Amino acid sequence: MMKLMIKTQWLALIVLGLAIPATANPKAKRPDIIFIMTDDQAFDAFDGSGRFPWFRMPNVDRIADQGIRFNNTFCTTSICSPSRATCLTGLYSHKTGVPCNDPEVDPSKNVTFVSEILQKAGYETAFIGKWHMASKDAPRRGFDHWVSFKGQGVYNNPLFNINGKNIQVTGYTTDQLTDYAVDWLSTRPADKPLALFLWHKAPHAKLVAADRHKKLFEEIQITEPSNYRDSYIGKPEWQRRGLLYGLHREAWSVALTKSIPPSVGLRKPFTEKNFLPTYQEYFRTLVAVDESVGRVLDVLEKKQRRQNSLIIYTSDNGYNFFAHQSAIDKRTMWEESIRIPLVVQFPSQIRPATQNSAMVLNVDFAPTILQAAGIPIPRNFDGRPIQELTGLCPPASWRQSFLYIYRQEDYAPGIPTIVGVRNQRFKYITYPEEPEGLNELYDLKADPNEMRNVVNDVVYSDILLEMQGELETLTKQVDYPMTPMIR
Repeated sequence: MMKLMIKTQWLALIVLGLAIPATANPKAKRPDIIFIMTDDQAFDAFDGSGRFPWFRMPNVDRIADQGIRFNNTFCTTSICSPSRATCLTGLYSHKTGVPCNDPEVDPSKNVTFVSEILQKAGYETAFIGKWHMASKDAPRRGFDHWVSFKGQGVYNNPLFNINGKNIQVTGYTTDQLTDYAVDWLSTRPADKPLALFLWHKAPHAKLVAADRHKKLFEEIQITEPSNYRDSYIGKPEWQRRGLLYGLHREAWSVALTKSIPPSVGLRKPFTEKNFLPTYQEYFRTLVAVDESVGRVLDVLEKKQRRQNSLIIYTSDNGYNFFAHQSAIDKRTMWEESIRIPLVVQFPSQIRPATQNSAMVLNVDFAPTILQAAGIPIPRNFDGRPIQELTGLCPPASWRQSFLYIYRQEDYAPGIPTIVGVRNQRFKYITYPEEPEGLNELYDLKADPNEMRNVVNDVVYSDILLEMQGELETLTKQVDYPMTPMIR
């Protein structure tokens, strides 16, 4: 029998019920905060690793060269709005009132944005980019300066809301957002700390590259994903049904009338004709983002602010890129969905050019920002500051597993509510609102491509019990109700 030692360091987590004292020298100048986030950027789509060895982002590398690259970072909900709310609040999505796309943070839940806390502590704050919570583009609380747009926005000639006034802008959205960010950074007083949230639209579909990048990547060689030829044998029926007929509203109503086979064959050959255009346009949009990062770093250096800045570069969620033959963008608990890039620079507390494989979550971003700013962390945060991984506490006290939650949306009724747990080796996925009852268990060491569901394999029976126990523990820890939720 295989045994798993799941170490839950609950004693260390007790600090989450307390305000964590800041470690910064109170006499030191408070650091600036630069939080750059993309939309739908795959975890390996920036550093020449994994599936895309031909693509690098040299300006993101500049952050890594003076900071740390986290190789094991995850979002707790793999979809835009919930993840963004989590990044701003340090809370799981069921606590923010944004369990799925488009709702606004629920004011009745008494949720505070990290920007509000910074603002009250004397920081000048700016939000520039994609907000995507509720359909309105009006300024939100906690920001002194505001540049945003409704919903997903567009790639060219966007209509921006600038401090409450709608202004039609001419040009490429990534460039225009960067212009506003650089202008704001360039004019801030040197004696006041600032916090910039620069959250890009790119590389979200529908993809449109800047004109200057239209000829890039014409010679790249794309390779078939290692888990592309998944037959879905032994996996939940909703996945095969969705693959065959679609998961969105109209398609799903038809799909429910169909008989579903126990496995599926190859649906579409992986050829350059079928897939290369998507790859090319996706990475072309990221080239513009990397140029944006370079411009932000340049102005910080010019203003002599970079060495006293916490700089975070990440994405709101991952991107499947046709894993498991699927056209689903990210609304799964597959590795490709839940893993995200993360590079952090903070010279006073992070050694340059380092890497870390600890399990970091997007709930950790808000407490990391407050810790850097020397501000006590609220009692209700679900995350922890990543500074704990730089020698400020024993590494063994860090989390060894985490909870993942996806709430079923009207937009894609074929994808059920998902609640799962992942640790360093195993992943257990449940569907608490599905009558079918077939859950999933994967051994990520033996099966990193998640091709074989071993939930009914007797060899893994002890592991299954341990993962079920861990799931129960984690849902209680974050007060998640496992009973079916009313939508």
